Amino acid sequence: MSSPTSIKDIRSIPIPTPARHGHPSTHPQHSSTHSYSDQPMLVYWEMTQACGLACRHCRAEAVSTPHPNELTTEEGKNLLHQIAAFNHPTPHLVFTGGDPLRRKDLFELIDEARSLGINVSITPSATTDLTLEVMTKLKAHGVDSFGLSLDGSNAARHEAVRGVEGCFDWTIAAAKAAASLGVPIQINTLVSQETVDDIPAIYELLTSSFPVMRWSLFFLIEVGRGKVLQPISSERGEQLMNWIYDQSKIAPFAMATTEAPSYRRVALNRMRQAGMVAAEIERTPVYRGFGIRDGHGIMFISNQGDICPAGFLPLTIGNVRQDQLQDVYRNAPMFQALHNPNLFKGKCGYCEYRALCGGSRARAFAATGDALASDPFCHYEPAVH
Repeated sequence: MSSPTSIKDIRSIPIPTPARHGHPSTHPQHSSTHSYSDQPMLVYWEMTQACGLACRHCRAEAVSTPHPNELTTEEGKNLLHQIAAFNHPTPHLVFTGGDPLRRKDLFELIDEARSLGINVSITPSATTDLTLEVMTKLKAHGVDSFGLSLDGSNAARHEAVRGVEGCFDWTIAAAKAAASLGVPIQINTLVSQETVDDIPAIYELLTSSFPVMRWSLFFLIEVGRGKVLQPISSERGEQLMNWIYDQSKIAPFAMATTEAPSYRRVALNRMRQAGMVAAEIERTPVYRGFGIRDGHGIMFISNQGDICPAGFLPLTIGNVRQDQLQDVYRNAPMFQALHNPNLFKGKCGYCEYRALCGGSRARAFAATGDALASDPFCHYEPAVH
């Protein structure tokens, strides 16, 4: 195996580590005092599988009713205390689902999280339940930001993915309501063969319709119901990532990718080609995501308490009903392996960009059954073995 490579080997750019919690609409800043191997930056809690939509790519395979074994209110509060037990800065918590609004104890749990000093964001489903009144209440209880999904530039395209007539208008209305409340929003957009040609039109919609803090393009992972959709090719992905970088220079919001960490390589090389020095690169939004990947800076808790490296990496490595988050994240063999890119297999294990990228561990697992395997989506061939 080649010697360990860090971003410092690439034009002396240091690997960032977390220092401040953040929310989905903006990455936190970093300092050298904390390590992603020690604690995550983001914890996602799938509060429930219950949801009123029927999205074709749903990781959770959401259904209309809650699972009978989902965490109770008291178990949820215990989970919150486990999150708060991490070193300062406390990880940022994202309430997700399913639809978190289907939890009758949602506001009680938000209040508990805030009382523990945990910053909270939420990704509600865009249904008729997501009213201005509900969003106003979420803000009043201390929710920092909303995450909304928009998978098409018009109703026909969006609803072909989301599966419910009317949800395009509900999404636009929710985004405008968030803007009226002054609450930051992150828009999440699926990238697959079914949506990729519509991405530029979605960009135009976002730049003209309502304020957006961050637009994250989620590159399809074939898990859950996502198996019925088709991923784009690695060549098309490389083209799209270069387009994302170009647009990010002029967009009125931050742009990022989800489950496509190779975008960091693309962005870094584009910045180097433009003559940017290390200090300039460190001030860019993309730099603040360097080093973060499934299980490293991120962890996921299912509705039944299972501890996983990420929502799209469904490896159960413990359960909050009997295990402690800190212990699992720091000491479980799989998490320890995910913390160390030198243990990755194939070209991901010897790639000179492995520390800042590391490949999508979720896609590697979906394709091979091995979370440490090479990411099959990456088009790049490392210079040396």
